[in-house]
Amino acid sequence: MDLRIFTEPQQGADYDTLLRVAKATEDLGYDAFFRSDHYLRMGDADGLPGPTDAWITLAGLARETSRIRLGTLMTAATFRLPGVLAIQVAQVDRMSGGRVELGLGAGWFEQEHRAYGIPFPAAKFGRLEEQLAIVTGLWQTAVGETFDFKGEYYELRDSPALPKPAQQRIPVLVGGMGPERTPALAARYADEFNLPFASVEQSAEQIGRVRAAAERHGRSADSLVYSNALVACVGADDAEVARRAAAIGREPAELRRNGLAGSPAEVVDRIGHYREAGSSRIYLQILDLDDLDHLELIATRVMPQLA
Repeated sequence: MDLRIFTEPQQGADYDTLLRVAKATEDLGYDAFFRSDHYLRMGDADGLPGPTDAWITLAGLARETSRIRLGTLMTAATFRLPGVLAIQVAQVDRMSGGRVELGLGAGWFEQEHRAYGIPFPAAKFGRLEEQLAIVTGLWQTAVGETFDFKGEYYELRDSPALPKPAQQRIPVLVGGMGPERTPALAARYADEFNLPFASVEQSAEQIGRVRAAAERHGRSADSLVYSNALVACVGADDAEVARRAAAIGREPAELRRNGLAGSPAEVVDRIGHYREAGSSRIYLQILDLDDLDHLELIATRVMPQLA
C-alpha cells in the first residue's frame, strides 16, 4: 500500500510552507506529494496569504526535490485550455526528471470561478472528456508529426504537439463517484482511478464499476491503479488525536468515521479495509501543514506495517 501526502493550499499556505512539507515527504519515505488545484478557501479558513497556483508550485518543487512523485488532485479542466495544460505539465515533467502525474477533473467550485473571473460552463463533463483526449493525444504524437482535433468545445489544427514529457507516458488520474460516465472515462484515459473521501463500501462499489468498464473497453482491469484520498488525523494516544482534530476544526469521532483517524494501530486496520475493497494507494489529506511531526508519526508507526 503506497502512502502519498495530499495538501490543500487554498486553505492557507505559501510556497515556502509547501516546500517544507514536500521535503519532509521526501525525507520520510513517502511516495509522492500532491496538491489540490483551487484558488479560493473553503469553510472557515482565512486562506492567508492567498492562493498558490498548482503547476507553478509543482514546477518549483520539481527543482527542489529529487525522488518523490509530484501531481494534482485534481487539476480543474475549467482553469486551463488543454493545449496549454499539455505544455505546462510536460515542462514540469522535464524539470522533475520524469516524476509528474496529472489528475484532471471537471471543476466544481463555482464560487472560485466567480472570484477570479474564470468561466464556469454548465456543460463541464464533455469538456473534461475532450481535454483528456487532447492532452494525452498531444503527448502521444510522434516528434515530427502533427496533432489535429475537432470536438464540440475545442479544435486544434496542425499542432506540433511539443514539448514532449520526460516520461514515455505521464500517469493520468481520473476520479469521482459517477456511476456510468466516470468509469467509462477512466477506462479510456486513466492510469489511476481515485476515490475522494469515500467510505469502504462506496469504494468497493465504484472500483467494481471501473474494473468492469475497463474490461468492456478491452483493457485489463488490473492495468489501473485504484486509490483513495482520505483526511488523516493520527496520534500516539487519544489526547494527541484530539489535539490534531481540534487544530483542523474537526471532531475525533467524525474523523474516525470518515477518514483515517486514531492511533497508528487503528489507522493500519482501517487502511486494511480499503485494501480489501480494492485500493492499493492512499492519499493522506494533511490539513495542518505546520505539523510535520504528524507526517513523521505516520511514517514511523503506520507505514512500516503496510509494507
